This record gives sequence, C-alpha cells and structure tokens, in this order.
Amino acid sequence: MTAQDIVQIRQLIAENPTVSRRRLSTLLCEAWQWKQANGALRDMVCRGLLLMLHRAGEIELPPIRFRTLNPFISREAPARMLIDTTSISGPLNELRPVELQQVRRTLDEPLFNSLMEHYHYLAYEQPVGEHLKYLAWAQGRPVACLAWSSAPRHLGSRDRYIGWNAEARRRNIRFIAYNTRFLILPWIRVPHLASHILGKMTSVLAQDWERMYGHPVYFAETFIDPGRFRGTCYRAANWLRLGQTTGRGKNDHTNKPNRPIKEILGLPLTPHFRELLSQP
Repeated sequence: MTAQDIVQIRQLIAENPTVSRRRLSTLLCEAWQWKQANGALRDMVCRGLLLMLHRAGEIELPPIRFRTLNPFISREAPARMLIDTTSISGPLNELRPVELQQVRRTLDEPLFNSLMEHYHYLAYEQPVGEHLKYLAWAQGRPVACLAWSSAPRHLGSRDRYIGWNAEARRRNIRFIAYNTRFLILPWIRVPHLASHILGKMTSVLAQDWERMYGHPVYFAETFIDPGRFRGTCYRAANWLRLGQTTGRGKNDHTNKPNRPIKEILGLPLTPHFRELLSQP
C-alpha cells in the first residue's frame, strides 16, 4: 500500500458516507479493477485489507451494521441421503464405463457432501478458496467422490521438485490443485477402480478448473497418511512420491512436529509444468 492508495480509500469513504463496509469493498474493487481470474471481484480480500487499515488507524470505516454467522464454524453436517447401497464387485471391465461429473454449484453437490460426511473417515469439510467436487458414476450409481482445492503455500519437497523461487510460487500457486479427499464407496469392491478414476481425472481437471475459475491447473498433489494407506492407486496412476511433510502444519511456531508426517505425491498435468509454474 502506498500513501496515495490510502488517500484514495479515504476519499472513497468520504464520498459514500451512508454505505456499508461490504459495499465499500465492492466499490474499491471496482475502482482498482481488483478481480479474480474468472472476473469475480476480490471482495473478501478487499474487506480484510480495509479492516487491517481501520485497525491500524489509517482509515475510519463506518460502524458494523450486522454480523453474520460464520458458516465454516457453525456448519450443519450434511444430511444422510438415501441411495442404493447394494454391493458391486467384479472386474473393472464389467463396471465400465465410469463417468466423472463435476458437481460444484450443481443440484448433485448435496449428494457429494452427504457421501463424504458419512462414508469418508475424515468426514466432509467445507473447502476454502478455489475448489471442485466430483462424483464418479457407473451403472447409474455413484461409486466414488473426489475433492480438489487450492494447494498449500509451502511444501519443501514439492517446491524443490518444481524448481520455482519464492516469487514464482507466490504468483503461481493457484495453478496447482490439491486432492483433499478421495472416497471409493464402501460397497464398491472393484479392483483397479481407484487408479482408473485417477487416470480419467488428468484429462478433465485442468479444463474444468478453467471453466470455473478462468485459469487452468498444471500440477496436482495430495498427501498420503502412511499409517493408514500405501497410496498404491496413486502410484498405479503415475503419481510420483515427492517427499514428506514436516508434521508441523502451516501455522507452526515451535518448529516441532505436532501432527502425523505424511507422504507428498504429485502429478504433472502438462509436460511443460515447470516452465509454466516458474514464469513471472
């Protein structure tokens, strides 16, 4: 922020004495053309900036008019939905074709949320930031769910594998997709189904991300808890082991492990991923 930026914000507040803080952030985004890649205003980031300047005494925001409940704190668990849980077993070629459906902002999103909540050992978690949700269908029934979100900012082994510097990472971290959840429904017992689904994901993920957010992704990553899983399906789908986490989490202040150490697996989605992720 420059002194001129702050002067402009003060002038905007003075010219709009009756509007709310939310409306001020919208007006500022429009004045600065502060937009996401998909054209949406960076309203939440701007509100955070205005609040920071207000608390620092640089500007004077209007009083808060109302407080909304934080849906990420006081969230109702997705309700259980009635679906066919008859067991499906046998070879993969008898189950095919398997189709992937991106369900974010569709009528099938509640079904995805419900399946994750009641059948994944970590349950459903509301993603923050850019994210996509997929249902895999076969024989007219859902057989699997996959969740993707924005990537963690700092992963040493991933960053060394890509070879980018701190500035390139800051600018281009949005071009990495993080596989946060992968669920094969417990009544589906079909060998090689998981790696088959992961293989199909590589052909649709970048395009779907661009349709939703206005930019593609060039690299995919995930974590594997070696105490629970071996990650065989990822390796069978050509994912690479990049290293392991430090076990400290992103908000660590002690430099000591405070959670299980996990393996980091990655998958380039284009042959030129290093060049694309390292560009200024």
